[in-house]
Amino acid sequence: MRKTDYAFWTFLAMTGLAGATTFVNVTQTYSATPTANSELYRQLDLFGDVFERVRSEYVEKPDDTLLIENAINGMLSALDPHSSYMSPKNFRDMQVQTRGEFGGLGIEVTMENGIVKVVSPIDDTPASKAGLQANDLITHLDNEQITGLTLEQAVEKMRGPVNTPITLTIVRKGKDDPFDVKVTRDVIRINAVKARVEDDVAYIKVTTFNEQTHANVQKSIEQLNKDIGAKLKGYVIDLRNNPGGLLDQAIAVSDDFLERGAIVLTKGRNNEETQRANARPGDLTDGKKIAVLINGGSASASEIVAGALQDHKRATIIGTRSFGKGSVQTIIPLGANGAIRLTTARYFTPSNRSIQAKGIDPDIVIEEELPDDLKAKMANEKPRGEASLRGHLKNPDGSAKEPSKDAAEAGQKEEKEVSGSASYVAKEPEKDTQLQYALSFLRGTAKEPPAANSTPPAGATSPEAAGSQPSAGTTPETKTTPN
Repeated sequence: MRKTDYAFWTFLAMTGLAGATTFVNVTQTYSATPTANSELYRQLDLFGDVFERVRSEYVEKPDDTLLIENAINGMLSALDPHSSYMSPKNFRDMQVQTRGEFGGLGIEVTMENGIVKVVSPIDDTPASKAGLQANDLITHLDNEQITGLTLEQAVEKMRGPVNTPITLTIVRKGKDDPFDVKVTRDVIRINAVKARVEDDVAYIKVTTFNEQTHANVQKSIEQLNKDIGAKLKGYVIDLRNNPGGLLDQAIAVSDDFLERGAIVLTKGRNNEETQRANARPGDLTDGKKIAVLINGGSASASEIVAGALQDHKRATIIGTRSFGKGSVQTIIPLGANGAIRLTTARYFTPSNRSIQAKGIDPDIVIEEELPDDLKAKMANEKPRGEASLRGHLKNPDGSAKEPSKDAAEAGQKEEKEVSGSASYVAKEPEKDTQLQYALSFLRGTAKEPPAANSTPPAGATSPEAAGSQPSAGTTPETKTTPN
């Protein structure tokens, strides 16, 4: 064979071999993805099979939309107690709650024996101007009976576009016959902050963290400073039974009392998702003493505020252990299909403490004095906190664990996560044990505290040492019934 023929056939053979090798590699590359995802596709096929079987064979014809919504919500709620699907209506309601304003009448209501009862009209709103009073019963809306409606349905009917009228039929004690009141809807703002003068102490109660909270806190501080004047001893910030709300509002409220340093750290799945929010110069209280009240109903955003002020030793935390919700939920809109609330990060206090399933321990433990009729009822009730919720995220540092009662009695070392405490608060300020202690603490007349826990756990870093970037996010989880 001539050299030229040999070279030609050798080249052809090598080309064929290279082509075959390329074909095998490409085939393996493209077949790798289906192989890796085959289990996922099998599970999706299973879901489709079950869905079709339910649609065709259930004893009654099911609502397809409801089936899908419940399937999505089941997937999300299985992750943790705070991830969920929101239908378009629930998403709109959540936006109203976090925005803190809506078109309505300006009354807080409750349901009593199937009738809507006015708790109180909100000052300077259409309801108060129309003369509605506490304990009024609303029986009809635009001549349609309320009986049979839920409280949420009745509230939705009373809300509506600004400048539109609605006629309420009222039954009032002392009047023989029902009467009609015509009210024109206006913009109603939910005041998340209630403030008052306690002689030489400024009292500020924050009930939720919506878009109005920070502005309301600033206004309250300014007004209280004017009303009390030079004799001002300090501030009580009451966060008891505050379920949380917007993360950025918690950061802004914390910043009102801090000059510098970290406020909160949020840590996602990956290290690069770690963010840090920092305080800016300017303490609205000019460094005066602050007492923060918390209890088992203080959760999420309210724990961020308490934790930040505690770590910086800017405030003394008084009360009982908080709820222990240390996760951040992000609202992800789905267009016309509502939204999902998804847990995307954990938050940590400035000294890098996670309070997830643990809570904030007060510096001074003060139990609220219970009335006699509640003592026996609550004696055997276990505090309900984050750690008691099924499927809750675990505390990453494990410091939330305590020996369980059953294990201790059996001489075993089994441990369980604990958080929360009692959430009772007396309605009358003079009977409010925690408030009265806070007032005497600020005035310097308090007795020796019965308990103290102001030292951060071992391993915690300084507020300035943790985190790296500014933070933003939302943890909406509030519900109100004003309209």
